[in-house]
Amino acid sequence: MRLGLALGYWGRGPAADHLTLAREAERLGYDSVWTAESWGSDAFTPLTWIAARTSTIGLGTAVAQMAARSPTATAMHALTLDHLSGGRMILGLGLSGPQVVEGWYGRPFPASPLTATREYVDIVRQVLRREAPVTLDGRFHGLPYRGADGTGLGKPLKPITHPLRAGLPVLLGAEGPRNVAQTVRIADGWLPLYWSPTRPEVYEASLAGLRETGGEQGPRPFRIAPMARVRVCDDVAEGLLPVKAMLGFYIGGMGHAAHNFHADLMARMGYEEEAHRIQRLFLEGRREEAVLAVPDAFADEISLVGPRGRIAERLELWRKGPVTDLLALSPDPHTLRVLAELNT
Repeated sequence: MRLGLALGYWGRGPAADHLTLAREAERLGYDSVWTAESWGSDAFTPLTWIAARTSTIGLGTAVAQMAARSPTATAMHALTLDHLSGGRMILGLGLSGPQVVEGWYGRPFPASPLTATREYVDIVRQVLRREAPVTLDGRFHGLPYRGADGTGLGKPLKPITHPLRAGLPVLLGAEGPRNVAQTVRIADGWLPLYWSPTRPEVYEASLAGLRETGGEQGPRPFRIAPMARVRVCDDVAEGLLPVKAMLGFYIGGMGHAAHNFHADLMARMGYEEEAHRIQRLFLEGRREEAVLAVPDAFADEISLVGPRGRIAERLELWRKGPVTDLLALSPDPHTLRVLAELNT
């Protein structure tokens, strides 16, 4: 199982320790470092900053939001950074949810998310292959543009710049069962938001395509790369507080009460009643209570927190399953070092 460092996105301002952590992860032999975006800092600029100051570590977005850019613009970002970094780019994409897509990007959330995702990936791959001008008669992403408000002068184009790698890896952040199953068919990997090594049955049906066909791209390596909070500490309950804070925000605040992918996933993982309670408390403005309502058991099973020996035991559960890359959310160099030692 490879190790990655997940840096996420900035909070109020630039994260002063991200470059230091990325360099330490590279020194420790981590395979990759990942940035993200929500409605603040973008994913690609910090990653480029890190690329310029490292030399071997893979550079991933987990995730870049599809609504933020057209598929061709995203492909341009990816092929440019892939060249500048000497072939280290890993493109992780996510659809986000209606509140962000419509509230921040000012565009409609697609009525068929699977179709929109499939079309997006199709165009990105066409750009990276550079075999012909990019065209798609898509429902959500059409090239050239043929809308009634267009000029009709659009011309199919292929990138001026020759991509460094036609097979630059494309991973998808997916939560729903059908979305995960499609990810197996069309992508090079999957970025689960929550992963519990003790509940393989949650995604068993969706991942069946890996065994049956190897996906539409034929037999190839497929990454399963969940993010998990990792922290070496003596007090497990105290160490789980950041996990519970994250869960409270995502389950309670990242989505409408009737349309929240994160809450739906928590329910499928066996915590339906708790997910509804967290949502209700958060939407009532009782955010601290919402965080405290997150079950310690749920926070614990999707993270690696506690003394070194406890993490070592639990890490074996992750290594025995289908996970290929563990993306560690950890702002602590000591924890990164311990995790690297335990994973050898």
